[in-house]
Formats: sequence, C-alpha cells, structure tokens
Amino acid sequence: MSHGFYHAAVRRHGVLVALVLLAVACARETPIAGGETPFLAAGNAAEAPLLPTNAYALPELDLAGYQRLIGQLRGTPVFVNVWGSWCPPCRQEAPFIAEAHASYGDRVQFLGIDILDSRESARDFMEEFGWSHPSVFDPDGAIRDGLGYIGQPISIFYDARGEVVADFAGPLSEALLVKYLERLVS
Repeated sequence: MSHGFYHAAVRRHGVLVALVLLAVACARETPIAGGETPFLAAGNAAEAPLLPTNAYALPELDLAGYQRLIGQLRGTPVFVNVWGSWCPPCRQEAPFIAEAHASYGDRVQFLGIDILDSRESARDFMEEFGWSHPSVFDPDGAIRDGLGYIGQPISIFYDARGEVVADFAGPLSEALLVKYLERLVS
C-alpha cells in the first residue's frame, strides 16, 4: 500500500467516524431493560454508562454499541486498542500500554477491544500484563471489521472532540505510543 493511499484511507475513515459520532450524539439513548445500569461513568470520562468500571468485566459490544460508547466519551481523549490474547504482536505492545495507562490514564480514557478470543484467555492476558483499563469483548471481530480495519493489534487515538487523529495497524513502539498520547493531552 502506498503512503499516499494510506493517508487518504485514514482521512476517509476520519470523516466516516465524525459522521457516525454526529449521528450518535443526535440519537436518544435507550435504557437497558428493567432500568438496570451495569456500568458507571469513568472517573476521567464526561459520562459513559457503557464504559465498564471493572476492567475484567469484558462486556460484549457490537459496532453500534462501540459507536455509542465513543460518543459517550466525547469530551475526553480516548486511546483504543484492538487486541487478542492469542496475538503475538499484541503481547509485544502490551507492557507499553500498561505503562502508558499508569502515566496517562487520568487524562486519556484507555479502552481495549478483545477480539476473536475467550473471556478467560482475555482476563489471563490482562492480568499477566497488569492492565487495569477496561476492555470490551468482541468475539467475532465485528467492531474491528465494521471500522474497516484488518488484523490486530489496531490502535486508534481520538481527540476530546471524538475525532480520530491517528490510527495504526500493528504493534506500537513505546516511543510512538507516548508521542500520540502526548498529542492528545497537549
């Protein structure tokens, strides 16, 4: 893939995400049956009832649920990482993500999307690498596929307006992760 084609694809992706977020912002939230609220808003997110407060809960979300969650997080910079416990490149970047969360987690909402996995394996992975940020469970990879990505890991950086400012396929280096997190908080 040529460098220019990649940037054009990223721009098209950003426009699509912006349109989806606009639609989400204008949509009425539907309460869960019985009035139950399984999740509370995160400390550094404006209001995000879909965001799990227990990192190990791994609630299942589809693409529409993910888009609603990203809309709920508007006002807070967000780092999203698509991963699987079985994925060697995901294991490669996992320690960097844990360290970055310890440094930036009070200013950037970290969110994992565990794909094509089992919850037990995902929880073991999270525990092994000391992840304390929430992840959602996407057993079929529908979120990744619906966003137009292939493979994993995928990293997506949203600014506080909910716009994608960068996205990467493949494992992030520690330096690249910090570089883009710094851009989100400055």
